[in-house]
Amino acid sequence: MAGSPSTLPSALRAAVEEALSSRAKRSVEILGAEPVTGGCIHQTARVWTNLPEDFFLKWAQGPLSDVFAAEADGLNALRGSTRDSADLTVPEVVGYSDAEAKPAWLLLEYIPRGSPGRDYAERLGEALAVLHETGQGRYGWHRSNYIGSLPQANTPMNDWPAFWWSERLEPQLVMASDNGWLAGLEREWATLELELPRLLGAAEEDGRSVLHGDLWSGNVYPGPDGGPVLVDPAVYRGHGEVDLAMTELFGGFPRGFYSAYEGRRPLRDGYEDVRRHVYQLYPLLVHVNLFGGGYVNGAAAALRCALASR
Repeated sequence: MAGSPSTLPSALRAAVEEALSSRAKRSVEILGAEPVTGGCIHQTARVWTNLPEDFFLKWAQGPLSDVFAAEADGLNALRGSTRDSADLTVPEVVGYSDAEAKPAWLLLEYIPRGSPGRDYAERLGEALAVLHETGQGRYGWHRSNYIGSLPQANTPMNDWPAFWWSERLEPQLVMASDNGWLAGLEREWATLELELPRLLGAAEEDGRSVLHGDLWSGNVYPGPDGGPVLVDPAVYRGHGEVDLAMTELFGGFPRGFYSAYEGRRPLRDGYEDVRRHVYQLYPLLVHVNLFGGGYVNGAAAALRCALASR
């Protein structure tokens, strides 16, 4: 049924068995593991043990610092914020390595992929709106984390436009500029920084939301009951429209998702024409820095759309 546990690095297997034994208060042995497709950064596997449930394991070699601790923190935050929603599932964190472990690893509840139910899109849209109703505290988060493999700073602030510039756009701009990707756009970026308080004014009226932070189609899938499962977050408090803007990139979400979201949490004027473009700049710049110049034109187009309302 499963591959041999020897397909896992021996140090990884020993560490996971120790963590599971401590959690179960009995000796736990990994009986098998098989690769799981879909990840583009880390190695992943479904793991069988002598416990009745299966687990999802991801791991990686190299200087990862606290990447898995940050992911575990984000998953726990999403689980806490969606506890009352029967329409959204977030995997339980079973354990993770400390920053010094080689390989570093994260162990989660295994939630198999199913077929989307007839109301899958609507359940996801309404559940995301419910998530966005939770978000007391300042913009940002209590810790830094990651967007893909890039660090994401989350210094808490009361000023949303200032946060969006200093903690989101500016670090990516510096990185992209250092690599020569944004030559000729310096004046437009400087103008955007000055215009952000006006462009993002609706965020103050909507209030803070707990965000998934990396909500593209690859980070949500239908579970066994046909309902949505959220994975791989980059959590922080921000404007709920950030998640919506991300869903409209890289393939988009079904139309029923958006109507269900707006049925519970209507969007204010200016989202489609202005703020969507401002918020899409961040993932587009991240893609520039991760994958190169193929995304430069998209970022430049979004920048010009954001500034077109002046």
